[in-house]
Amino acid sequence: MESQVRGGTRWKRFAVVMVPSVAATAAIGVALAQGALAASFSVSGQSFKVTTDQLVGTGFSQYGALDEGYTMDGKKAVHPVAVSSFKQATIKNLCQSVVTPNIPVLGNVSLILRAGQGAKPVEAQNLYIDVADLSADATFENIDIGVAAKDASKGPAMRKGESANPYGFAQQADRAILSDVKQTAWATTAGTFKLSGLKMSLSTGVKECY
Repeated sequence: MESQVRGGTRWKRFAVVMVPSVAATAAIGVALAQGALAASFSVSGQSFKVTTDQLVGTGFSQYGALDEGYTMDGKKAVHPVAVSSFKQATIKNLCQSVVTPNIPVLGNVSLILRAGQGAKPVEAQNLYIDVADLSADATFENIDIGVAAKDASKGPAMRKGESANPYGFAQQADRAILSDVKQTAWATTAGTFKLSGLKMSLSTGVKECY
């Protein structure tokens, strides 16, 4: 089965990342209402942007959730996310950026990380991405939409410390291919994350991957 998805999303019209049907989007809303919790740590008050030329992942699963954390001034905050997980993934031409605003004297400071730009892509195992906004072309192989979360066995299990309704909505696929990816995320975790050709830079002003 093949499905292509293109376009962005905002919380006021929250849609699950990489879902090829409107029905699945509605189901993710139910999962959020049931109180699913995503990252097993408190997320920072800064989201970050990521672009890749291509992500190829095997053992894919996904469910709607909430990331709990803080605002930049220390107040409690909750962010709706779509948690996309892969048993294994390769990523070509990865760019990750985060902007820290209002630093005394310096103003805005941007951190940009790049990897996998040459012949060797970035490699990850047991990769979890808590996504708030995504644009990409996506192809899925042997996808199951509407699986109970407790029965989603193709991708990694939910992370230790996570809480979610085991009977809530999930989807899974043997393989997922995403091209021309642009996304905003609140958290990424991985069992291993091998960054070939890693380059990191800091600069003043707002400089992002997109």
